[in-house]
Amino acid sequence: MASSAGANRQAHGSVWRWIPTLYFGQGIPYVAVMTLSVILYKNLGISNTDIALYTSWLYLPFVIKPLWSPFVDMFRSKRWWIVWLELLIGSAFALVALTLPTSNFFQLSLAVFWLLAFSAATHDIASDGFYMLGLQQHEQAAYVGIRSTFFRLSMITGQGGLVYLAGKLTEMTGNVSAAWSIVFFLLGAMFISLFLWHSLILPRPANDIGNVATDEHGRPAPIGQAFVLVFLKFLRKKEIVTILAFLLLYRFAESQLVKIAPVFLLDKAENGGLGLSTATVGVVYGTIGVIALTVGGLLSAWLISRHGMQRWLWPMALAINVPNAVYVYMALVLPSSVELIATLVAIEQFGYGFGFTSYVLYMIMTAKGDHQTAHYAICTGFMALGMMLPGMPSGWLQSQMGYSNFFIWVCVATIPSFVVTALIRIEPGFGTRQRDG
Repeated sequence: MASSAGANRQAHGSVWRWIPTLYFGQGIPYVAVMTLSVILYKNLGISNTDIALYTSWLYLPFVIKPLWSPFVDMFRSKRWWIVWLELLIGSAFALVALTLPTSNFFQLSLAVFWLLAFSAATHDIASDGFYMLGLQQHEQAAYVGIRSTFFRLSMITGQGGLVYLAGKLTEMTGNVSAAWSIVFFLLGAMFISLFLWHSLILPRPANDIGNVATDEHGRPAPIGQAFVLVFLKFLRKKEIVTILAFLLLYRFAESQLVKIAPVFLLDKAENGGLGLSTATVGVVYGTIGVIALTVGGLLSAWLISRHGMQRWLWPMALAINVPNAVYVYMALVLPSSVELIATLVAIEQFGYGFGFTSYVLYMIMTAKGDHQTAHYAICTGFMALGMMLPGMPSGWLQSQMGYSNFFIWVCVATIPSFVVTALIRIEPGFGTRQRDG
């Protein structure tokens, strides 16, 4: 008992050395797979329909990661998984860079993005499990703001800095594939550095060990049976249907908007887009937008720590959905002012950041109990499924409807989010920071 408490104090004491880099490292490959791939393929002349369809398939590893999350939970430490997966992710980034100058770049780079997505999904399992092992329950809620901030900073780095760099390198060299190859080589070097840093700095909690499921007699279950038991325990949670509905539908509108928003900003005016350069999109969407998203996330985490999640659930549901209307305005008016566009993007992203915190905490609340690493991974798998399925046809829908009608549809698609928000139950006081005395 004393050694476990000491290990937890060690992890807590070094929180600023590992939470920022861990969640920065968690965010970068996700941004690369979900957003950089979209902008990359748009720059290389792939159609909106193909971009939305094939990049939405890259969500699949995040959807099915619960299938191997019990394996990560049962074998080796979470620390071991984190460190060696970062080496693998760095190698995958370098492979993407090598595929881009080839004649079959689309097929080859997609294959490597798949490897990258599977590695990133497994890294997510280990990282989230390590976070829950290293901190007590009330600390997990209190430090959501820190992990979210550095996850968002990774988005600024990816969607902002790296997209801006790719745009500037393209302008300098006139070679799109060479510019993006440099960007992905830099990402590879970044992850090799994270591999070395976490090898040295990650704490070693005493409870970071394999967690093998047991049968009804308390004996270790065979591997196959253990997998089944972990899933059955999740599916036997109270109100599981409502839980799954919330995980799948809370971001139903956002899942479609996120695939089309960056290509709308990039697309030419004759196609109904705003015609911004790649570098400008890096600033507007990837930097200003993500800063606004980060501020929204920090504010909501602070409010929840003071008053609890229950009090702020509905304001957050409104915040994540209502600001989508700014894209309707932009598609109808086609503003030329970069300042106005940046302001409207920031409004939508602030709302998304403000509203998403409740989603993360709901998953933490749902995963509590035995096998919380695997159960949290199951939650995030359903979260990814909720992003993948609506996102896949979004490019085709936009091509059939045009940008303005598509964004109107996105606003209508917010209705399921409000329905599932009304159905869920939040534990009284959940998320409130515990105070001494």
